[in-house]
Amino acid sequence: MSETVRPFDEIELKRMRWRSRRGLLELDIIIERFLNSDFDTLSYEELAAYRELLTWEDNDLLDLVNAKVEADVPHLQPIIDRLRRA
Repeated sequence: MSETVRPFDEIELKRMRWRSRRGLLELDIIIERFLNSDFDTLSYEELAAYRELLTWEDNDLLDLVNAKVEADVPHLQPIIDRLRRA
């Protein structure tokens, strides 16, 4: 039996926005632009990938967004690309 994919509810979306606040100003600026321009248009898969990225350490996430390193996780690449364009 296949599992039904449920969209994120409003409370979870607010939690993700809250967890988007980071300890590095540079990262906060990038993420704030992303939240204002792209967050509301993300697909379920992109939201799930973004939620996973929020578990990363600030310095690692900043290096990833600044393309100093590449993720070894292919399913994260679409959301990383959107963050880089923000």
